[in-house]
Amino acid sequence: MSFIPSRTAGLDRLAAFLPRAGRTYAETRNHDEGSERANVSQLSPWLHAGLLRETEVIDRVLGHHSHRAAEKFIAEVFWRIYFKGYLEQRPTIWQAYCTERDEALGALDGNSGLRKAYDEAVEGRTGIAAFDLWARELAETGYLHNHARMWFASIWIFTLKLDWQLGADFFLRHLADGDAASNTLSWRWVGGLHTQGKTYLARPDNIARYTAHHPAGPLAAEGLAEDAPALEEGREHGRRQLDVPKAPSPEVFEQPYALILHDEAASHAPLDLPRPPALVIGAARPDARSPGRVGRIARTFALEAVRGGLEEAAAAFGCDSREWGLDDNLAEILGTAAIDRVVVPHLPVGWTRDALMPALAPLIDDQRATILVDDLDRATWPHARAGFFGVKKQIDGILGELGITGTRDPA
Repeated sequence: MSFIPSRTAGLDRLAAFLPRAGRTYAETRNHDEGSERANVSQLSPWLHAGLLRETEVIDRVLGHHSHRAAEKFIAEVFWRIYFKGYLEQRPTIWQAYCTERDEALGALDGNSGLRKAYDEAVEGRTGIAAFDLWARELAETGYLHNHARMWFASIWIFTLKLDWQLGADFFLRHLADGDAASNTLSWRWVGGLHTQGKTYLARPDNIARYTAHHPAGPLAAEGLAEDAPALEEGREHGRRQLDVPKAPSPEVFEQPYALILHDEAASHAPLDLPRPPALVIGAARPDARSPGRVGRIARTFALEAVRGGLEEAAAAFGCDSREWGLDDNLAEILGTAAIDRVVVPHLPVGWTRDALMPALAPLIDDQRATILVDDLDRATWPHARAGFFGVKKQIDGILGELGITGTRDPA
């Protein structure tokens, strides 16, 4: 499977997967069938980049399957939204991860044994056949099946005894769909920090069962830990009040403004802007994912998604475009274009926000920045206070409230 960083490629992938998004998905989704897998959608890179929106994916799926048949797939889409909403309300989790990641990376230089174990893990040389295959697959393809991600994280934490932050960083540096919320909270869930005391233990028999149809399977995983004691941390991450910008009024778009596209909102198409911008700005920041080197596939996907989105938006709106590079000053870009207002798709808690917010904060403080939040996020995040069940029981109501009932393809 190759990931072409364009909205058209994402829509093509969605169309190809639609027939399998119902009961077939529910019955086969836990099986890792190798890099050419067809039992899962693999839409996450396009969703993460904002080339597709969860709303349109769910709507098209419901155009082909009943709510009941597509229940499992829709729930998986809502997991992404849930994780983002949860992290929005607990941003200290991301802040603590970044601090502890940097400390763990620094510790590698002073401990040769730890460095050796880490290098063997990320290079796929541990001797645990399944784990080593996944490590290489991740670096080579920029993707891992979700079940493989869970097994990998469990082996990393409980068998190899490596810091979970190092593993989460390894994932973020290579995953084309690397997402601050989903990645961080999933690693914490495996280690027993997200749902306190509840861990995930990778078992050889489970791995063999669900990799039976893998080209190299069933995959062997000998010598795994037989228990998974929950990790502990020295602080609690209290929930803060959710602060979601209000939906902007149409009048906001009547004045000249610049639309800023970024790593997590690389396309103008899903935004459905009421009036065109006077300038489109592309701000790609894939290297902000980690202090370490970001993998070629993840980096290229993000850069080309934003650059392609910039070109498409400029053509669609008939306006100028400009890249906002690391060495560029946003205020100067706006000043040169004689524009003092910007419209920015929401920057979720994570590295994109960390990279762009220092320059955007003065505009927000001066009320010269309009932040766009998707209606599905706006409706779901208030329910993401604790476990996923709080969101799951609201799914039907949220979809009905937003009128997401199924759109048939023209064909």
